[in-house]
Amino acid sequence: MRKPLVVALCALALAGAGATPAVAAAPSPTGADTTTGTAPATSLTDVVGDTVGAVADTLSGLTAPKSAAVNFAGTVSLSNCSGSVVRMPDSAASAPALVLTNGHCLESGFPAPGQVLTDRASSRTFRLLNASGAKVATLRADRLVYATMTDTDAAIYRLNTTYAQIKSAYGIDPLTLSGSRPAAGTAISVVSGYWKRIYSCSVDGFAYRLKEGDWTWKDSVRYTSACDTIGGTSGSPVVDDATGKVVAVNNTGNEDGGRCTVNNPCEVDQNGGVTVRQGINYAQQTYPLTACFTTGNRLDLSASGCTVPKP
Repeated sequence: MRKPLVVALCALALAGAGATPAVAAAPSPTGADTTTGTAPATSLTDVVGDTVGAVADTLSGLTAPKSAAVNFAGTVSLSNCSGSVVRMPDSAASAPALVLTNGHCLESGFPAPGQVLTDRASSRTFRLLNASGAKVATLRADRLVYATMTDTDAAIYRLNTTYAQIKSAYGIDPLTLSGSRPAAGTAISVVSGYWKRIYSCSVDGFAYRLKEGDWTWKDSVRYTSACDTIGGTSGSPVVDDATGKVVAVNNTGNEDGGRCTVNNPCEVDQNGGVTVRQGINYAQQTYPLTACFTTGNRLDLSASGCTVPKP
């Protein structure tokens, strides 16, 4: 699962912080953002995140492959992952804005297999980026609307501000979730707000089942090898280059050639056959989510066509 491991130590050193954090030996969620109110957050988590972002800006300017059409506008950086401000195909400008990331990026830790979280209080913050990848605002959630790592790996937060307010204040539009399944061969961009880096490749195909440790995901998008995503890119929107719409959310890759273990997912076909593709990365399709939201971006898991896992 694509989460950062040791960047906090570097960031704290650059920021001049006195405390020395423990360095994680394996992916693990970081703590929740704890500041309150509507002003930009000033917690140590946010200071560290902003410093990491500045370092990432410099590194990405030197090394990142860029897409000519797709940019960073509307993407966000979390304390431990990437994400994006998104709208459903029918979302109104007056609706409370939504942020999409991975279920495994939750500040509370990984949801257990079979677990679905809905309508939980949250005050998590997100650093909103403009087209060039510069931070323009700190956005804040008031609810975790939906999250799971069963069948898919997705989390959706509701912000305490509307799309119209974000547009008026910062000139940033949300990304739109496509209501259709992507096709093999589609040119895509994986846009990481955490690293301010865009990976460009194509949809290589789909994994009937993708198994990683105790979790199993259905109909996962497999990238061609050019999208060599790294820790911190978890939750990045996967954008169809032709339409500009989000078709998936980046979540994992096989790092070491391991078989169905954490950080080494394997593909399982309809007959139970297992395929391991070392160095290949994956995303979870997002079109199923679009049938589950109604007027005002309200989650309705009983809506017609809503097939995502339910509590």
